[in-house]
Amino acid sequence: MPVTARGPGRVNLIGEHTDYNGGLALPFAIARGVTVTAEPIADGIEAEALDLGETDAFPLGNREPESGWRAFTRGIVAELQDAGYGLKPARLTIEGDVPRGSGLSSSAALSTALALALLGLADLAPPEDLRHLAKLCSRVENEWVGQNTGLMDQLAALLGSDDHALRIDFRSLEVREVPLELGDWRLVTVDSGASHTLAASGYNERRAECEQACERLGIATLREATEADLERLDGTLNKRARHVLTENARVDAMVEALRGGDLEQAGRLLDASHASLRDDYEASVPEVEATVARLKELGAAGARMVGGGFGGSVLALLRPGSALPAGAIAVTPGPAAALV
Repeated sequence: MPVTARGPGRVNLIGEHTDYNGGLALPFAIARGVTVTAEPIADGIEAEALDLGETDAFPLGNREPESGWRAFTRGIVAELQDAGYGLKPARLTIEGDVPRGSGLSSSAALSTALALALLGLADLAPPEDLRHLAKLCSRVENEWVGQNTGLMDQLAALLGSDDHALRIDFRSLEVREVPLELGDWRLVTVDSGASHTLAASGYNERRAECEQACERLGIATLREATEADLERLDGTLNKRARHVLTENARVDAMVEALRGGDLEQAGRLLDASHASLRDDYEASVPEVEATVARLKELGAAGARMVGGGFGGSVLALLRPGSALPAGAIAVTPGPAAALV
C-alpha cells in the first residue's frame, strides 16, 4: 500500500544565523510544505518531482552524488541505510506548495517528508527522539546538497505544533514550545522577488567568518562570546559576532514580548533583527530592502528578512485592520512533519 508523508516549511520568527553558532532561534512550522508518496516496486528507487516534471532512478545501495532535488532523495536513502534502517524499493512522487528559494525552507520540508515516507513504506518507526532524524536530514543538506546549514529548519519541521513557536537552544538542543497568540494581528510573508541559492550565495562564507571569529577568540561557538570579546575582534569578524550576540538576546526578548502580549515590542524586535542582518551580517540584497520598506510604509509593526538571506522572503507583523499587502501570504504555526 502507498504511504504519504507531509513535511512543512517553516518561518523563523527571530534568531537568524544563530543555529550554527550554538545560539537561540524561534521558528515555527507552517501549513505549506512538501508531500511525498512512496509505493512499493520490485527494485531500487524511482523518483518523480511532479512540480518540475523531472525523474530519477538509482539502486538502493547508490552512493553516486547528484544535484538539486535528486541530491536530497539520494542522500536521504543513503543516510537512512547507513543508520541501519532496512528500506524497501520504492517509487517516490514529490509535490509541494512551498516556494523554492523563498527562505521558507522547502529543503527541510522535502528531506523530512522523504525520510518519513521511506520509513513508513518499510513499516519502520522514526527514532523516538526526533532530534536524531533532524540531524540525519541536516547531514544530507550539508554533505549531499552542499548547503552548510544548521539544524533549525529540520527541528522546526519535525517538532512544530499548532499555535506555537519553538524556542530552540542549539547549544543544548533543548526545545521549548512558546505560545504564538496574535489575536487580530497577523504574520505574513512576502516574496522579495530575489531567489536565493544558499550553496551558491554568501551563506557558507558567513559561516566560515563565524568560525574564524571563534578561532580568534579561542572558543567553540559564538554562543560563548561576550561583549568584552567583541573588543578583541575588528572589521568583518566583529560585525558577524555582534550580530550573533545581539540576535540571541532578541530571541529571549521576543519570548517575553509574546508572553506579555506586547506585539508592538515584537514588531520593534523584528525591525532590530533586520537592521542587524543588513548592517552587521550583510546578508541583504536590494530587492529585500525594497520589500521591507514597502511593508513598513504600509504600516507593518515590524518586518525583516527570513531564511539564509541574499534574497527570499520578508516576514512582517501586521496590526489589526491592516490590509493584506499584494503578494502576501498569511502564516500561522502548523503541525510537524508526519504521515498523512
